[in-house]
Amino acid sequence: MEKTYDIQSILKFLPHRYPFILVDRILDLVPGETITALKNVTINEPFFQGHFPTFPIMPGVLIVEAMAQAAGVLAIESMPAEQQGKPVFFMGLDKVKFRKPVVPGDQLLLKIQILKFRKNIVKASAKAFVEDQVVAEAEIMATLG
Repeated sequence: MEKTYDIQSILKFLPHRYPFILVDRILDLVPGETITALKNVTINEPFFQGHFPTFPIMPGVLIVEAMAQAAGVLAIESMPAEQQGKPVFFMGLDKVKFRKPVVPGDQLLLKIQILKFRKNIVKASAKAFVEDQVVAEAEIMATLG
């Protein structure tokens, strides 16, 4: 990985902003292949106020959204230079599974691998880990621009 991907550079790729930006840092990125990203889960997340006040758990749909955002950065970095800058839109999910709750204090490690990339469609395999355990997984499809 030649570039550094901190939160400021991630905000240049994704249109999401607080409280909906769910990727804090990119640890590794190989265009056209894989990305490894990090989401620090803190008690300050606004969704914990209602999900659930006495036992805070990160909603599964937001774990999937975090994986999709990481996949979006990978898709953008995998586009030819003349296509970069186009938005990436979520199209669908397959094989979604939730394995373990994600709670405040966890670090969510997002690992995405491109399965297919044709013209304007990308399909990726996504897994979210806490420590070495898979907490969620899905196949994600998106369209470019």
